[in-house]
Amino acid sequence: MASMSFSANFTSPLHTKNSSSSSWPPMSSSFPFIKSPLGASKSAFMQHGFSFQTPKLSGFLSKSRASGVCARAATEKTIHDFTVKDIDAKDVPLSKYKGKVLLIVNVASKCGLTTTNYSELSHIYEKYKTQGFEILAFPCNQFGGQEPGSNPEIKQFACTRFKAEFPIFDKVDVNGPTTAPIYQFLKSNAGGFLGDLIKWNFEKFLVDKNGKVIERYPPTTSPFQIEKDVQKLLAA
Repeated sequence: MASMSFSANFTSPLHTKNSSSSSWPPMSSSFPFIKSPLGASKSAFMQHGFSFQTPKLSGFLSKSRASGVCARAATEKTIHDFTVKDIDAKDVPLSKYKGKVLLIVNVASKCGLTTTNYSELSHIYEKYKTQGFEILAFPCNQFGGQEPGSNPEIKQFACTRFKAEFPIFDKVDVNGPTTAPIYQFLKSNAGGFLGDLIKWNFEKFLVDKNGKVIERYPPTTSPFQIEKDVQKLLAA
């Protein structure tokens, strides 16, 4: 097949004139998104046999081009093997969430996506928390400096303004040399359209009851759009 070149300077098709100019990075994709079997938004490019190379190829299982699913890491490790710090700097072993469906999301307080995501996250958490569902929120200040506050300030913002009752953890890096180990694991198990990179605030990972990463959703996929996928895993 003849080689093809791509520009990394895409414009998001989901960015509208009403969106905040700081709510989406200039490198986001202009390619149309399609639904995966569990509802994740994927690039239509994947349906035609194109993919981006990621630097971490060892241990990956190749899937058919026609499936449109990114390669996933072959590893026995699960989310339950990690210990993280919560927003009060206390160690939390994620093994405490064994048997629960998890939605893991990097959050920010000053993003154009903040109000919609926090409101919808709080809604679905309230709806499914008694059925074995948890949301794990990790503040991150790597995208436009939109999470600049201290941990107490972040906690007050989320809990006071949006009545968030789901766990909020210590601020972390999700890209670069200081990426938190849990995000190294998440990204290696669910490559995105731009490979390992988290693209912006509110990217989401869905994890099953056994601690395995099932799906990855771009920032513009709202929590309400993921609800059916959550229901399927809860019923499994």
